[in-house]
Amino acid sequence: MSNIQIAGGGIGGLAAAFACAQSGHTVTVCERAAEVSEVGAGVQLGPNVVKLLQGWGLEAALRQVAAYPTQIQVLSATSASSLGRLQLGAAFEQRYGAPYLTIHRADLHALLLQAVSGLPNITQVFDAALMGLTQTDAAVSAEYANDLQIQSDILIGADGGWSTVRKLLLNDGTPQPTGHLAYRAMVRQSDLPAYLRSDQVTAWLGPKLHVVQYPVRGGEWLNVVAIVHGQVLGDMSHWDHSANAQDLQQHMEVACRQLRDLIGVIGSWRLWPLSIRPPMQGAHQHAKGRVALLGDAAHPMVPYLAQGAGMAIEDAAVLAGQ
Repeated sequence: MSNIQIAGGGIGGLAAAFACAQSGHTVTVCERAAEVSEVGAGVQLGPNVVKLLQGWGLEAALRQVAAYPTQIQVLSATSASSLGRLQLGAAFEQRYGAPYLTIHRADLHALLLQAVSGLPNITQVFDAALMGLTQTDAAVSAEYANDLQIQSDILIGADGGWSTVRKLLLNDGTPQPTGHLAYRAMVRQSDLPAYLRSDQVTAWLGPKLHVVQYPVRGGEWLNVVAIVHGQVLGDMSHWDHSANAQDLQQHMEVACRQLRDLIGVIGSWRLWPLSIRPPMQGAHQHAKGRVALLGDAAHPMVPYLAQGAGMAIEDAAVLAGQ
């Protein structure tokens, strides 16, 4: 069995740690943050990844914190007319072997953190910003801040879209802006008027905008993401900027009353400038020598198919040989 170090303690990094430890490897997770934290936003998980989490014994933990919508409905952002719907629920679960669920990102991170904390062959190191790495035919050595150096058989880069591991491994530039901005908010459903509450996934589609809303935390909260055209000045690598609600409301002038009401009742928004990289040219870029990339470090994606977190978890299972 191998000694594996993982740069990055987010959802992908913790999933990789858990999967590799389950396969018998010894794992060290190095997280650059000084303490455990996760940005407050929602995540959608399709049956492709829910199956994996169930196989890892995490179904009961998911049931405690996730929401299980029975349909995805697509509405016109300008008229509220129905454009289509996908039924979820029992028939969907029977067809695909697992349910479709929505969950707060922090809750998903917390249950993965609890899972890895219960395994004796996983060590977690915080305040460990990666500074450099070298590898030979026999091992890979990583240098972290605070004079920390770790040698292992394998290093997995799970450090996000602005990955330091990727920069050191490929030096292929930085993510580029898409020209789209995502405004994100969480609101307690009990604080909304009844006609704005929802237990479904709803996608509102309109000219140069779309809005996605869905329940999290057992349906008690509503996650809302509004995506519009625009640019952000300043640090593109930070995905949790403070947002101006009035700017978003201007983008929503063409929207129907119900959607404008939903946007207007939410007082606090966070801003995420969407960025992307060109697709990799093959497996030779995903892994070099004893270093492999995972999740957004390998294939960052815009959120339109709601598969970013899911693919990171799938990557973890594949790297662990599951």
